[in-house]
Amino acid sequence: MGYSHAVRQSVLKKVLPPEGRSISEVSRETGVNEQTIRNWIKRSKTGILADGNQDSCPRFLTPKEKYQLVVEAAGIDDEQLGGFLRERGLHSEHITIWDQELRDMIDNKNDQQDKENKALKKKVKELEKELQRKEKALAEAAALLVLKKKLDALTREHEDD
Repeated sequence: MGYSHAVRQSVLKKVLPPEGRSISEVSRETGVNEQTIRNWIKRSKTGILADGNQDSCPRFLTPKEKYQLVVEAAGIDDEQLGGFLRERGLHSEHITIWDQELRDMIDNKNDQQDKENKALKKKVKELEKELQRKEKALAEAAALLVLKKKLDALTREHEDD
């Protein structure tokens, strides 16, 4: 099966430094055979891997790249959008889907932050309650200590008489 240059570059980008992920992991993720990836690495190191179009296949774009494309597409009027999408090998559905994916990621992050905030508020409430309980116990202990000192002082006075 022949893979486009964009696919090869995307896979190599994941396997080679700085990402440096394992070949088996990238193979499972992309569906490209492990030996094919090893061959691409070998050819890229020897300079045999042919250069071609540097654009990535939409399937292999990172969330950051998708975000950049969504933002760029949002700033383009409808008349020029078709040309913009054709230049990058995209369909309008890609932009719509990625926009929704990004919104879902943000919503999930907000939900997670809300859960963390609730948990932290609950913990603060529990700690404040415990602090009040300990302050009461400390006040009682201080009162008992004062009373004991007074009692000791009174019993000494009676012994002296």
